[in-house]
Amino acid sequence: MLGWFLRRGVKQGITFALLIYLVCALNDVLMKFLGDRLHFIEISFFRFLFSAVTAAIPLLLVKKNFLQTDMHGMHAVRGLLGTVAVALCCLGVNVMPLAENTTILFSEALFLLPMAGFVLKEHINCKSIIATVIGFLGLVIMFRPSLDHLNLLAIIPTAASFLFAIMSIMIKIMVDKGENNITMLLYFSIYTTIISLFFVPFFWISPTIEELILLFLLGIGANLVQLFLFLAYRATQASIISPIRYAELPFTVLFGFIAFGQIPDAITIIGALFIVIGTLLASCNRANGI
Repeated sequence: MLGWFLRRGVKQGITFALLIYLVCALNDVLMKFLGDRLHFIEISFFRFLFSAVTAAIPLLLVKKNFLQTDMHGMHAVRGLLGTVAVALCCLGVNVMPLAENTTILFSEALFLLPMAGFVLKEHINCKSIIATVIGFLGLVIMFRPSLDHLNLLAIIPTAASFLFAIMSIMIKIMVDKGENNITMLLYFSIYTTIISLFFVPFFWISPTIEELILLFLLGIGANLVQLFLFLAYRATQASIISPIRYAELPFTVLFGFIAFGQIPDAITIIGALFIVIGTLLASCNRANGI
């Protein structure tokens, strides 16, 4: 009955992709629960620490030297950007409705497109530009502009999306130069833990045993996202996997309602439609090389 899942292919790839965004939505819920008492800087630190403990240390025990690299500078910069981006994500889920925060994070693809053109020298055509403009209109809607109000909190996930887009460009450059995926995972865990360690003493609140368990699960979840991502891309093409990312939104809406009683309003739904349509069209154009 499970033969289709045990074989590489589209069904296996889509399943792993759905698991990625299910875990992402659950991680958001964990961060919001923990944020009721702990500072988002401390939550981010423990996420990095437990991710490193559960992934980096076991990998370092194998015979192959995954720490061998000629790109220490890029790993360090990626670690710094990742530390800030994840901290912003943690802050975002604690000051905004989950669905609204997740929707804005989709805008990473909108920032990625012009960066790919300027940095990677990829061809950007009119269809991609129009799709990006549609997505950015959705992003503007999420800021809820009016004569007497502007949702400044939307800057938080928007900034995180921008940093994630820069990191994606860096990953592309590093992979093209032959860097190993496991090496990138290891150094990301190590650098983010070390960098966040410098800041956590200023915001320290001793976690309870229950909170430590949730923080440990958060670190495990971060590793599962990476693992499922590798497995999904191994099973099928990136162009098939990419649109599945929008499954995170219904997961987030469901968990946000169950755990916190949150229901997306009309502006969030309209903004989400623009962002999803724009980023989906832009990603498909880029994947197909249209």
